[in-house]
Amino acid sequence: MEVEVKLRLLTAAAHLRLTTLLTPFHLKTLHQRNLFFDTPQNDLSLRRAVLRLRFLHNTSQPQRCVLSLKAKPTLANGISRVEEDEEEIDAGLGGECVDSPWKLSDLGSRVLKRVREEYGFKDFQGFVCLGGFENVRNVYEWRGVTLEVDETKFGFGNCYEIECETEEPERAKSMIEEFLSANNIEFKDSDMTKFAVFRSGKLP
Repeated sequence: MEVEVKLRLLTAAAHLRLTTLLTPFHLKTLHQRNLFFDTPQNDLSLRRAVLRLRFLHNTSQPQRCVLSLKAKPTLANGISRVEEDEEEIDAGLGGECVDSPWKLSDLGSRVLKRVREEYGFKDFQGFVCLGGFENVRNVYEWRGVTLEVDETKFGFGNCYEIECETEEPERAKSMIEEFLSANNIEFKDSDMTKFAVFRSGKLP
């Protein structure tokens, strides 16, 4: 179970102010390309599951690709809980699956085995790539927690969000909110996942 604090920054200016203040705590910047897969009938989405390929790169490492299955998400009061299983796969093979989703059947992936077994698919011949979005993630080590500050670039506009994975979400959320308020950074609880925003076709 992945538990995260999720707070939406309301403006690009708020995002810039926060990242400027956090500069001394910066660890790395990740460029992420997120792509999603389902059947044309949305069989996974209708069962509250998301299958994602994430391509990651930064200036110091070659491109990586992570396959993930997220299931049974809840997002309330700015705290997200979701069952997540993920594994790294060859980035070249991942790229082939984007162009030809049926190739998911050939990956020999533990995560995809779970998808087949738990959701009743024989193979992935009927799957399609739904598209996705780009994300620039700045990662900071701050006051004993890891903050991920995202600029997400959808085809219909940009969103800005703070994520913080933690075993003490209420404490971390209170600490982050206090810092944002003290620095006049406009924010609110996130009430939609990035995938939900992408599927809605409009900014929250």
